[in-house]
Amino acid sequence: MTSAEFLHRPVMFEEVMAVFAPLEAGTFVDGTLGGGGHSQGLLERGAQRRVLGLDRDPSAIEAASRRLSGYTARFMALHKEFDELDEALAQACQSNTQFCGAPTGLLLDLGVSSPQLERGERGFSYRLEGPLDMRMDPTKGQSLAEFLDQVGLEELASLLRSNGEPRFAYRIAKAIMAGRPYASTTELAEVVKLAIPAAARRTGGHPATRVFQALRIRVNNELERLEMALVKAFKLLRPGGRIAVLSYHSGEDSIVKSLFREQVTGGCTCPSRYGCVCGAVPKASYVVRSKAPSVGEIEENPRSRSARLRAIEILEVDEPVERFGNG
Repeated sequence: MTSAEFLHRPVMFEEVMAVFAPLEAGTFVDGTLGGGGHSQGLLERGAQRRVLGLDRDPSAIEAASRRLSGYTARFMALHKEFDELDEALAQACQSNTQFCGAPTGLLLDLGVSSPQLERGERGFSYRLEGPLDMRMDPTKGQSLAEFLDQVGLEELASLLRSNGEPRFAYRIAKAIMAGRPYASTTELAEVVKLAIPAAARRTGGHPATRVFQALRIRVNNELERLEMALVKAFKLLRPGGRIAVLSYHSGEDSIVKSLFREQVTGGCTCPSRYGCVCGAVPKASYVVRSKAPSVGEIEENPRSRSARLRAIEILEVDEPVERFGNG
C-alpha cells in the first residue's frame, strides 16, 4: 500500500488540534497513527513538538512514515499496539533521547480508517468480497475465520447483544453458527441479513453493519486494549499533559467516559448534592467533556457521524509520575 492510498481525512481535526493547542512543546503520542493526518497537524502547529506514532497495522506505519518524512528529526513511528504505551516510550527513548521523559499528550482515534475498510482483502467490510480476517495487525493474532470456527452459540449471541445488536442477537448468532464455515465476508453478510425479519430490514442501514463492528471489536480485543492504554497513560503523562480520545461505539465511549470521570473526581462516590466529603483527590480536569462532529463535517464525511471526542488534562498530584531516561 502506498502512502497516497492510505491517506484519509482525520475526523474532528480542528477540534483535536484545539485540545493540544496550549501545549507548544514536548512528546505527543499518536497511539492510532493511521495515515498520519493528526500527527502531521501536531507537528506543523508546534516547532518544539515531537510525535511518536504507534499503529498495529504495518501498512499504516509505512504510509505515515512516507507522509511525514520531512519531520524525521521530530517524528518516530513504531509498530506497536497503543496498550503497549510504556514499552513504546522506552523503545523510543533508547533510539532517540529527544523522546525521553514523560509525554505531554496522547491521542487515540479509535475508528477504522477508510483505506482499511476499502480494501476487501482486509476483511473489514461487509460490502466487499474478501477473506474473514479483520485483524488490525495481519501479522499476528486470531482471524475472524478462526474465531467463528471455535466460538460457541451463547458467547457469540452475548457478543452481538452487548455490541449494538440487542434485538436479533440470538437469531443472528444461530444463523452464523449454522452456516459455518464461510468462504468470504459477503457470504457472512448475506447470512446475517437473512437472519433478520424482512420487516426489520426495511429500515435503517445494512443489518450486517453492527454485526461486523462487534466481530471486529472482539477479534482485535479493542475494548480491553483501550482500558489498558488509558490506565497506563494516566500514570505516564506529565502534569499538565492532555489525553484526547475519539470513539465511535457506545462500548468504547462508555469506557472512556468512566475512566475519565474517575480521574476527574479522584474516585469520589459521594452524592453530588452534598459535595465530596470522602477526601478524594482529583487527578485530572475536563478539557472536552463530550463533543460530536459538526453538521458540516458529517455532511462531508458521513463516517464521522458516530464520533465522540473527550479530553482531559492531568493535574499535579503527590503521586510520582513514571518517567523514561533522563527527560
